[in-house]
Amino acid sequence: MTQTIDAAVAAQGLTLPAIPRPRGAFLPWSRLGNQLFLAGQICERGGEVLYPGKVGAEFDLETGKLAAQACALNLLASLSDAVGGDMSRVVRCVRMNGFVNVAPGFHDVPLVINGASELFIALFGEHGRHARTAIGVATLPGNAAVEVESIFEIRD
Repeated sequence: MTQTIDAAVAAQGLTLPAIPRPRGAFLPWSRLGNQLFLAGQICERGGEVLYPGKVGAEFDLETGKLAAQACALNLLASLSDAVGGDMSRVVRCVRMNGFVNVAPGFHDVPLVINGASELFIALFGEHGRHARTAIGVATLPGNAAVEVESIFEIRD
């Protein structure tokens, strides 16, 4: 039996959440050929922002990484939906973009986004490694500490 994304996440001691309801007029994922574009996800569960505020002020680096991991779990929920839960359909993570709501002077933005990158690598091994951009921003939807989006290659 093929492993599901939900089971792989559970093996990491985590829980795959329901796909968050979009906070705008967009879809959680869109497919173009074998590329799956996952819309940006903030660190929320059940419509509530888990980490509201700025990394470097309200939150330290380690908490920022947890916020990024929460974003990655939301992305994985969308990925699971797109591939019917079947991990064997995931070829690799191609790209990730991470945005961190930062206090002035906070410069460890890439280390925050590692919270999402490290989860993808733990789940997909070398196929979880990806090109990435990490950007510090003044604000995010819902005053979330982190938002992450990604692109995956999938097979039929």
